[in-house]
Amino acid sequence: MTSTDDLEGNLASAREWVAQAVERDAEWVALPENFAYLRREGEPFPCAQGLEGEIVGTLRGLAREHGIWILGGTFPEATGGGRVSNTCVLVSPAGDVTAVYRKIHLFDVDLRAQGGGRFEESRSISPGSEVVVAQTPFGGIGLSVCYDLRFPELYRLHSERGARFLGVPAAFAPETGRDHWEVLLRARAIENQAFVVAPAQVGRHGPERTSYGRSMVVDPWGLVIGRAPDRPGAFVVDCDLEAQDRIRSTLPALGHRRL
Repeated sequence: MTSTDDLEGNLASAREWVAQAVERDAEWVALPENFAYLRREGEPFPCAQGLEGEIVGTLRGLAREHGIWILGGTFPEATGGGRVSNTCVLVSPAGDVTAVYRKIHLFDVDLRAQGGGRFEESRSISPGSEVVVAQTPFGGIGLSVCYDLRFPELYRLHSERGARFLGVPAAFAPETGRDHWEVLLRARAIENQAFVVAPAQVGRHGPERTSYGRSMVVDPWGLVIGRAPDRPGAFVVDCDLEAQDRIRSTLPALGHRRL
């Protein structure tokens, strides 16, 4: 997606792409970080809301309408104290919120030397503290967001708790994305012998911010099995769980760990 600070426009786009994915037989749809609202750096969050608000309500309605699982990227969750949480939810086909993850690692980074911007998420966002592995009929999903990708210890905990999938909704900066995004996604997949599902923001959101894009799905061997073009849209990938079992059986690195 190329989300902006237009909440209703972003939700309309999400509905469109979810519908396109379902037309191509998707059973689980993942949306990127800030799918519902992507503000200008330093601006407030006028649409901050709770889990009972319009954003999560839209996800619940889409899940029920299409009979699918939805990983709801992230939205600004109102938590009090003047800051928000950058919150990701997983919604079941019944429309139930089955897991909630609040982004742990906050992006306080200055990329001006690389031609980018300066980001200080901690000024307006409260870090989460809970590691979350959501349970589904097709296996556990370790939940993470964007900058979390740089911290492999988080994904080790996901693996310890039975994750077969690692969700990484993101809005990666172009300056880091072109050199790090795919490398890190493939590394997390190989280390944990898991499918990595990484929906991303792409393109120009406004005069001061762009995102790298290249949404992708990586298999447990570290191969990219699905990659989005450099524009908004939906793509569908088959994840072969039997192949994952064979990889984990023939190369039993997860059982060889000494922690």
